Amino acid sequence: MKIRDIRAVGLRGQTPEGGWSDEIEQEDCIHTLLAVITDEGVIGVGSVYTNDQLVQGALSVLRPLIVGENALEPERVTEKLHQATFWMGRGGSITHTISGIDIALWDILGKATGQPVGRLLGGRYRDRVKPYASLLMDQPGPLAEHLLEIKALGFRAFKMGWGPFGRVSHALDEAIVRAAREAIGPDCLLMVDAGGSDAFWPNGYKWAARTAEMLADYDVTWFEEPLQHDALDDYVRLREHARVPISGGEVITRRQAFLPWLRAGAFDIVQPDATKVGGLSESRRIGWMAQAFGIRLIPHGWNTAVGLAADLHLASALPETDLVEYITGSPYLDDLVEGGWHLDDEGMLPISDGPGLGIALDLDAVARYTNGACWLPRT
Repeated sequence: MKIRDIRAVGLRGQTPEGGWSDEIEQEDCIHTLLAVITDEGVIGVGSVYTNDQLVQGALSVLRPLIVGENALEPERVTEKLHQATFWMGRGGSITHTISGIDIALWDILGKATGQPVGRLLGGRYRDRVKPYASLLMDQPGPLAEHLLEIKALGFRAFKMGWGPFGRVSHALDEAIVRAAREAIGPDCLLMVDAGGSDAFWPNGYKWAARTAEMLADYDVTWFEEPLQHDALDDYVRLREHARVPISGGEVITRRQAFLPWLRAGAFDIVQPDATKVGGLSESRRIGWMAQAFGIRLIPHGWNTAVGLAADLHLASALPETDLVEYITGSPYLDDLVEGGWHLDDEGMLPISDGPGLGIALDLDAVARYTNGACWLPRT
């Protein structure tokens, strides 16, 4: 089975707020869907956490390297792409686009063999996983109301991030966390994402250390991105002294770049994003490395329905990956697959045992958010 073509299309019109200091607009494209088309008619889908113009530019470089390749060998093919483009820089648009290609190739391999991707990644440790509702922070009152609405949908784990946290005062930070804990109750998981990868993040180690102490008092499950994304030494020191687990890594790409962070002990929880890091192939390898250092992988997933499907299969294939991120209120996640997503009575999300990623795109919904672009052959 040979690769015949690769097509990509950007999602626009309902792009959710990201919490960034230079906020994105609904018409901005930050997610791109990608399809790998084979000569036997099997099509795999992937997702790229990058603007579609950058993806199209990367594809102009990658397409000659991949057309005609064996579609049933995702790791070898995507490693070829990494190796053949190293001189353009590891990371950035090239690596992000390879991520979507890799996810799509695993989808093809699953469809061709009749197996779920998680089984092909090494075996299924679980057939369902707990999703944590991911939302932006707000002032205490509106935040509490929003959390109660989400909890009513069945979620039992919540991560709140960015917004005013770490940007106004310690008193407001604690008021936000207190309101959240009181709203969801003592039995639900609560995670806090400072958003230290935001442009010109102003806080350093002392702020992070003081805030970590406060978060521990509210039984916070982890403290995410509390420092600038290059502050390796401060992450190591914070993890050593904080009572709350420290997480990060969503902006790092390629497994080689994760190794210094894992070796140094910078994280309790490492969070690669499969749609940026190099796909499922790289994510799995990072998960294996993390396990060797006693670190748990929980994938970053401010993402699309295709990205969530990939994360679900990754979670099924890694023994300690018992949570996945579920961005709330995004049509790009809620609307793009036929049948949608449904939590069970325990707030768990089933992992499909169907072939490939186990999803079928709702092509009418995709058309709504791509200005009707013709990118995926209708079957």
